Amino acid sequence: MPIFQYKGYKTDGSEISGTIEANSHRDAVIRLKETGLYAKSISESADRKRLSIFKKIDLSLLPQITRQLSTLLFSGVTLIDALSSISQESRGIWKNILIDIKEKIKGGSSFSRALEDYKNIFPDFYINMIAAGEASGTLDNVLKKLADFLEGRENIKAKVRTSMIYPVFMICVGFIVLSFIFAFVLPKITKIFKDTHSALPFITIALIFISDIFQRFWWLIAGLILSMVFLFRRLKQSNKIYFDRLILKLPGNIIQSLYYSRFARTLSFLLEGGLPMLKALELSAKAIGNKELELKVTTCGRKVSEGAKISTSLEGFPPVLLQLIATGERSGQLTGILNNAANAYEEEFSRKVSRAFSLLEPFMILCMGIIVGIIVLAVLLPIFQMNQLIK
Repeated sequence: MPIFQYKGYKTDGSEISGTIEANSHRDAVIRLKETGLYAKSISESADRKRLSIFKKIDLSLLPQITRQLSTLLFSGVTLIDALSSISQESRGIWKNILIDIKEKIKGGSSFSRALEDYKNIFPDFYINMIAAGEASGTLDNVLKKLADFLEGRENIKAKVRTSMIYPVFMICVGFIVLSFIFAFVLPKITKIFKDTHSALPFITIALIFISDIFQRFWWLIAGLILSMVFLFRRLKQSNKIYFDRLILKLPGNIIQSLYYSRFARTLSFLLEGGLPMLKALELSAKAIGNKELELKVTTCGRKVSEGAKISTSLEGFPPVLLQLIATGERSGQLTGILNNAANAYEEEFSRKVSRAFSLLEPFMILCMGIIVGIIVLAVLLPIFQMNQLIK
């Protein structure tokens, strides 16, 4: 349902502005009159139009909004009032989304049903947990658990992004510096060697050739790099399962630890929230982020529906995790054991990432040193030769 922005007057003549959900411009005018407001101007929200076109939104705000909802509901505020308060503090598209959800609930819709219109924003597990909370009357507690869960996921993403800043910065700076050297510095130096018309070492000839390419065809190199990035992204999207299989075979098992922690954490969280085992497995599979493992968990769900146990049906996961799941199934403490396993895998992931980037830094410095050494050698060798000829 569209959201309209309006400016108008109250019954006492004071001006007021805001947003309202309505089926049409005329419906918006009628709704405003029912609330005692007289519209001066009404227009459909531009943010709402952008949302329908681009389907893009800052999802990092979802944990914060969920936490605010949880806090307000715990304090005894009604859901409609809570959504109204949060929407007043929000800006842009999030403001319109929250107003839209609030209006749907006021119209008789359940909270989970209202969220289904924004599946590109609210994950399936989020909607299902809200539905379970509404059915059990524990929506405030479910929102708190959702906020904890989402904040935990954001913290892991933040760690990865923070760890990536330095190496990415070093790569970009190195590329810019080398491009500048090859395009502007080396041509001035190598011109001296060209003018001598003497035989040059192979390494110097190669350096002159590379420098000429950078100088004459820099635009082609830039185009090729952009084309390769675009082609890689297209291939990754169209052959995601093959790329995901390749990722699982990478040495170090860094990414695998992240996948296993996601699976264990999500499954534990959903089971603790009251979702049935089959539904929890289905949603956990989607939350992993790897198509190959998602297929394995989906296959496991089908076997579990036929009476099998998770520990004997789950393939492609480490034996330690399967043993923990088997222990949890026997003891009836599956959610607690899965949560402990998720903590262990998250810590393992953090250690591996820190170790990998601590090794990456000296490796990058070594590569830069080798490249600079080759350039210096290519420049000095002809000078030594010329010096010998003079003697």
